[in-house]
Amino acid sequence: MNGPQITVVGNVGGSPKLRSLADGTFVTSFSVAMTPSRFDKTSEAWVDQETLWFRVTCWRSLAEHAAMTFNKGDKVIVTGTFSTSTWKDKDDVERVSSEIDAVSVGMDLTRGPVVQRRFERVTADPMTGEVVS
Repeated sequence: MNGPQITVVGNVGGSPKLRSLADGTFVTSFSVAMTPSRFDKTSEAWVDQETLWFRVTCWRSLAEHAAMTFNKGDKVIVTGTFSTSTWKDKDDVERVSSEIDAVSVGMDLTRGPVVQRRFERVTADPMTGEVVS
C-alpha cells in the first residue's frame, strides 16, 4: 500500500483482535489513542488537545506477535502507512477513520523495561510433514 509513513506513540484502546483469513494469513487489529499536548503561554501549563484515534492493522507474524503481546492501556509505538476511510454510521452520519497499516509495532519503554522472548522457527517438510531444523 502506498501512502505517507507515520509513527504514532499512544495507548492501546482495547484488546487486539487476531483472525485468520481463508488463505491462512493472520491479521490483528486494534485501536491506538494519542493525546497531544501543547504549552499554553498564558497559563504557563501543558494543556491536552483532542485525543486522536487510529485503527492499526498488523499482518502475518507481526499480527501474531501483537496479539500475544499487547493489552488495553499498553503504551506502544506504531510505524506504518497512514490512510483514512470514510463510512456512514447507523444514523447515516458520515464518519472518517484514521488507519495505520503497521510495518513495526513495539512497547514504549518510558513506562518500564520489557523482556523479549524469541521464538524458534519450526519448519515442516512439505512432502512428509516432518519437522526439520
